[in-house]
Amino acid sequence: MKKFLFVVIAALMAMSPAYAAEGENLRIIDKDTSFTVKTPDGDVLITRKMTSCAKNKGWLQPLIPAEGINPVTEIEVLKALNDDDFMVVDMREIDWFVKGTIPGAINIPYTEMSTRMDEFGCKKADGKWDCSAAKKVLGFCNGPVCPQSPTGMRAMVREGFPATKIYYYRGGMLDWDALGFTTVEGTM
Repeated sequence: MKKFLFVVIAALMAMSPAYAAEGENLRIIDKDTSFTVKTPDGDVLITRKMTSCAKNKGWLQPLIPAEGINPVTEIEVLKALNDDDFMVVDMREIDWFVKGTIPGAINIPYTEMSTRMDEFGCKKADGKWDCSAAKKVLGFCNGPVCPQSPTGMRAMVREGFPATKIYYYRGGMLDWDALGFTTVEGTM
């Protein structure tokens, strides 16, 4: 009977998406799932595996998603939360946001950033955005391997938002949670 229960429990765990993903090889840079390092003792293959603390299956994002964008740490995020010149934007899809976000952050999904720039103080005239009076935008997503906020930021820049007014918290929710900072449920 014990053996039967063990087999049933193991089968149920294997069907669970979180458990099944554990140990899965993940992308590191672009589509590469491994990176070889040459050492005096021979080549070492670096891989990236899904773990219980990983937030998603993305790939490493650059520290600066587009020229002129300012990378920031938790210290700058904390200061921006109380600075009226900043809007702190969780650029993740809504389902991530409602589960938990940085207190004071608003949600604009990365796919909508370039079309909702009026919310930052930009004005659209003759099909072009004028963002000269826009607030600074501090954006984040799930962390160093999440492409959502870098994608949204590049779209903003492409549409005319000044890169120098964009601040990228690459650590995102992965680092925020790992450091033990308070989170709140996002509201729709």
